[in-house]
Amino acid sequence: MDKKPTSSSERRRRIAESFSNKIEKRGSVKLRAQRQKDHTVWFGLGMFGTVGWSVAIPTLIGVAIGVWIDRVWPSRFSWTLMLLIGGVMLGCLNAWYWVRKAGINSAENGEDSP
Repeated sequence: MDKKPTSSSERRRRIAESFSNKIEKRGSVKLRAQRQKDHTVWFGLGMFGTVGWSVAIPTLIGVAIGVWIDRVWPSRFSWTLMLLIGGVMLGCLNAWYWVRKAGINSAENGEDSP
């Protein structure tokens, strides 16, 4: 610990720079939101629905296949549980893809990413 203590003016300068960086980031977020006129409440609800269905459909398919396998070929492992977890994982990857795609489309339109 051979650091020498910084002077109070140096600490004040660093705090002021940090504060101005935070203000600049918040201002850029507000400006970006003002530029995005097409991203209304309906866009948010649509994206929310897309993400929800992207997770729900693979999960339900996995559960249905798991129940069928457990009925037809009983085993000591629960295929329903395993395919439920697999469906949730696949659904999360699917939702991540759609959210990322929406982010790439907004970046291609000249908007900054957060």
